[in-house]
Amino acid sequence: MREQLRAVITGAGSGLGRALAVEIASRGGRVVAADIDERGAAETAQQIQSAGGEVHVVRCDVGEAAQVDQLAETARSLLGEIDFVANNAGVAVSGSFTELSIEDWEWIMRVNLWGVIHGCRAFLPAMKARRHGYVLNVASLSGLLSAPQMSPYNVTKKAVVALSETLYGEYRNHGVHVGVLCPSFFITKIIENGRGKPDPRMTKRAASFMRRSSVQAPEVARIAVDGMLAGQLYIVPMRHARVLWRMQRFWPDGFYRFLTGKLGSIPDLD
Repeated sequence: MREQLRAVITGAGSGLGRALAVEIASRGGRVVAADIDERGAAETAQQIQSAGGEVHVVRCDVGEAAQVDQLAETARSLLGEIDFVANNAGVAVSGSFTELSIEDWEWIMRVNLWGVIHGCRAFLPAMKARRHGYVLNVASLSGLLSAPQMSPYNVTKKAVVALSETLYGEYRNHGVHVGVLCPSFFITKIIENGRGKPDPRMTKRAASFMRRSSVQAPEVARIAVDGMLAGQLYIVPMRHARVLWRMQRFWPDGFYRFLTGKLGSIPDLD
């Protein structure tokens, strides 16, 4: 019998956050869809409710610790003790390192890293006390590899991987599973909502990779939830991403020469 999860999803107003909320609701779970974008979260809720699921919308800016603490309190009042948290909210900054502003760095760190830290701090203690729970931290393939022109994004996502690895070890003997999701390209709004000074050629390339991916948000969400329930630490949904990750680990110097020289022609391996 499937566990009917009581779940909180941040960044649930679109993209992967919406897909995670829908996936958990489709399994009989009850969901709090949290986002700074209330309209997007309401659209997610409408999709779940039309399929007969239970969902509640809560506005939350994950960069504010007090708001994430309040999210945890509100979620418990709505659903009871929370079984599953997806720290999914994220943004992007791209461009040459020397051209990016400190404000861009602060913005992405506040959402991508501090948002995850706040989410873990708000929900893990109660899970540990109950000796049950799942915390999914959403990183990226950029948390495992480091492509040029993406230094702020790479730094935040690698930090999320490091945090997840640490917490996996700290909580695994307390009945709580922490995992990290590292997808590559699929269709989201992250490029159009991003900041920095992106290279138009790289933006066009990334958009093309997103459209061409054979694994899109609903499938990423399904793989992520299955992986969490199976106790996986690293969840890497795309086959080409797993191939590139292996290359980076076993041939690091050659891999980065390949990446910087062939970025526009990474093969379709899915």
